[in-house]
Amino acid sequence: MGPMNEFNAKTQGDSARGATRLGNVAERLEKECNEVIRYLNDEVVPAVRQHSTKALRTAAEKLEELANYMEQHSSTSK
Repeated sequence: MGPMNEFNAKTQGDSARGATRLGNVAERLEKECNEVIRYLNDEVVPAVRQHSTKALRTAAEKLEELANYMEQHSSTSK
């Protein structure tokens, strides 16, 4: 085998190894992305919903207090 053939064989081998590594990296990234999505859906979204519900209830209570205050003060100032 001449020097050019050796170079071509080495280049093809390196290229195949690079493609394999790239394929492994892509597979790992896909798995990691799926894990992140699963975590967001299972952990983050329910927590945000729970805290949002609590925030809405707190806001509703404060609005009720404000409405009561306004009713009491509007009836006494007339």
